[in-house]
Amino acid sequence: MEISFRQLSQRLPKLFNALLIIVVIALISLLAPSQLRFKYAFERGQIWRYEDLRAPFDFPLLKTEDELAAERNELIKNISPAYAIYPQVGRAQIDTFAQEFGKLLDGVKQEQTPTFPDVVRRSEAYLNFGRNYLRKLYDRGILSLSAAHSGQSKEFVISVIRGTVMREQTLGSLLTEQKAKDLLSDSLPYIGLAEPEFLFPLLEDRIQPNLFYEDSLTQRMQATALSELTTHKGLVKRGELLVAKGAVVNDEIYQKLISYKQQQRQDSDLWQSYGVSAGYTLLIGSLVLLFSIYLQTFAKLVYNRYNRLIFILMWPVLYSYLVYLVEQVDTLSVYMIPYCIAPIVIKTFFTERLALFTHLITVLITGFLTSVGYNFIFLQMVAGVVVLLARVDTRNWSRFFYSMLFIFLSYMFGLAGLSLVEGGDLSALSWPNITAMAMNVFLTLSAYPLIPLLERLFGFVSPITLVELTDMNQPLLRELALRAPGTLQHSLQVAHLAEAAARRIGADELLVRVGALYHDIGKKINPGYFIENQGEKNLHEDKSDLESARIVIGHVFEGIQMAKRSGLPGIIIDFIRTHHGTTRAEYFYRNYVNAHPDETVDESLFRYPGPRPRSKEETILMLADSLEAASRSLKNPSAQELSDLIDKIVAGKVNLRQLEDSQLSFRELEECKGVFRQLLRSIHHVRIEYPKENT
Repeated sequence: MEISFRQLSQRLPKLFNALLIIVVIALISLLAPSQLRFKYAFERGQIWRYEDLRAPFDFPLLKTEDELAAERNELIKNISPAYAIYPQVGRAQIDTFAQEFGKLLDGVKQEQTPTFPDVVRRSEAYLNFGRNYLRKLYDRGILSLSAAHSGQSKEFVISVIRGTVMREQTLGSLLTEQKAKDLLSDSLPYIGLAEPEFLFPLLEDRIQPNLFYEDSLTQRMQATALSELTTHKGLVKRGELLVAKGAVVNDEIYQKLISYKQQQRQDSDLWQSYGVSAGYTLLIGSLVLLFSIYLQTFAKLVYNRYNRLIFILMWPVLYSYLVYLVEQVDTLSVYMIPYCIAPIVIKTFFTERLALFTHLITVLITGFLTSVGYNFIFLQMVAGVVVLLARVDTRNWSRFFYSMLFIFLSYMFGLAGLSLVEGGDLSALSWPNITAMAMNVFLTLSAYPLIPLLERLFGFVSPITLVELTDMNQPLLRELALRAPGTLQHSLQVAHLAEAAARRIGADELLVRVGALYHDIGKKINPGYFIENQGEKNLHEDKSDLESARIVIGHVFEGIQMAKRSGLPGIIIDFIRTHHGTTRAEYFYRNYVNAHPDETVDESLFRYPGPRPRSKEETILMLADSLEAASRSLKNPSAQELSDLIDKIVAGKVNLRQLEDSQLSFRELEECKGVFRQLLRSIHHVRIEYPKENT
């Protein structure tokens, strides 16, 4: 049971990584299109590089966008705007007329000598005439012309809706409010009533428009007409030659190819859709698996740590969903998406090679989800390379902004080149594309505030934080200077050696410098037991070898605890853990063995807990620490003595298998040894030995 549990615990990390990779593939595959992908790439003006292409089936020849746009405009222009009569307006005005007529008639009746005697005698006739006159006007319609049509001529046709009946009429045949009032004043004297002037003010005040423009109805009429517009203009027969090999794709050929491509997508059935989805899943899965193999082979520290693996794999997923969302909005462009954020952020926390590889995989995966195709992939790959060549540095604002300028120029030059290749002109350098690229670069600036956010979210450490940790006013370094000044000087020398060696082989020099400054902070608990802090008396003389070994080895435990309490990043704490690896406190071990020849010695009591160094930076620190400490024992060493010491120390670490987990190559190890020789000679003021003169 214990063995199976141990095996399970060893397999859990691998199972988690495999599950995470499967989840990433599934999340991205959900966004993949299910339509058949056209297997030919073509553009107007380019040479057809494939074999002769003939129509495999009959399909309609689509109209061009310009033809459709012209037909739509003509159709919309021929759709008469709709105006509807509102009967309630006429009814309300007729009722008001009757009320006003009654009030005015009562006033006339109260006069001693009525002003309108005929109206008093025949009031019913006058009232009925006014009602009928208004009813006829409102049934005919009094037009309120929309501002959109105010400049039209009398021959302009509109659709007048009366109830359920629609009839087209010209503007000249319709009454306006003014024309209705003019008609009233012209016709009222001839109505056959003796006193028509009594009715004139009452009727004139009641003339109001009741024929109004109906925008929603007009749009529905236009939409109905547009829905009946045919999108094709002919038929391409099966076997007809679409394009011959070596021919130039002109407008006619281009339209045939577009029509064939559209028909192929429409004819795909359910099983083909499943097949297409499976194909995309296979392609995306292949890229993600290749990426995971790369991580497992060349970035083990990333692959074997959950937070780092999740951080790296989130970029393809994040950009895939961004591309998918942007593709759903017609007014947005995928060129607005700031792809360069990923390599900038990854390069900040890890290596340039990992940043570039992640960027390339992300672009290739999202290239399946965008309609832009090759142009998109090319431009984003170039931009990612520019990010690394420009050496974007978030600690240097001037370089950071210059890098943004270089990225924008790379987009512009790339877009111009593609435009010339495809069309022989610079039509692609339109304001929408330039605006999208400019927005892309502007959004890339958000990489700067993202770095500290991601640093805390995933437990990473950025160069900005590392620079802050080099400040000698940091509490841990300040206390080390007060309680163990010799250890601080030793740490500074180690930092100098390690930083130079890291710079030579291209490792993270800032990281190893910070690790060197903090690697021995545990010595401040018992500073007098370490040689660099000892005075005239050796405190180990009063201790047994076991006690001395425990105190010396304990500075690693103490350092780890202090670092955790102070909130040092985990990657810095790893330097404290690994700077002695799993070596022994050799001096005390040998003393103990010599003093107890008949006893079986438990080596674990004299061995550092480890683990052994795993990164290049941790390995460099171990070597620099051992060399700096060992070189102190030499009095006025010669260059040869220092060289022999370096070879001996390094060979000893190799023989003790302390470098087996390291990523440092033998070539890089030799380069580091060269740096150590050069710097230790300077530190110990080794003079050049001049050849003796011949006498």
